[in-house]
Amino acid sequence: MEPLFVRPRAPLPAGETNYVTVRGLALLRAERQRLLHERAQSMAIASDPDRERSLASVGGRLEALDERIGSARLVDSAAQPHDQVRFGARVTLRTEDGHERCLTIVGIDEADVATGRIAFVAPLARALLQRRVGEVATVRTPRGEEQWEVVAIDYDRSGEPNDE
Repeated sequence: MEPLFVRPRAPLPAGETNYVTVRGLALLRAERQRLLHERAQSMAIASDPDRERSLASVGGRLEALDERIGSARLVDSAAQPHDQVRFGARVTLRTEDGHERCLTIVGIDEADVATGRIAFVAPLARALLQRRVGEVATVRTPRGEEQWEVVAIDYDRSGEPNDE
């Protein structure tokens, strides 16, 4: 039998609070429900030769997920100062070559560069935090340091998870 491998969650840097958006917390809870369902299905199949391995894998993922949910600190976008880039902000940026790009600053588990969601601990997010519209952030890119202007700051005020 191969050794059990439980894919680790993205690490939260030491000393950092596990901030989450409403959407991020909802996604974590939905993932937990899926894992509970998966565990129940595995338990119901007595003849599965890989049952113990499957149960151990799901158990390991659930344990890591429960730890992350337990440490989650929900940030209310409505309580953020909407004139500054803070956690949960959707930021429109103008790059040096004039292109506009939108990014949303989110928790570690919700980060997905392909959809424009960056973790609040990412260097780009740190460069943008506390900036206001019209201010410029120095951003390191593969091409070197660039100046990106904050064009707009928006916060989802609905409080509901969304898939913008």
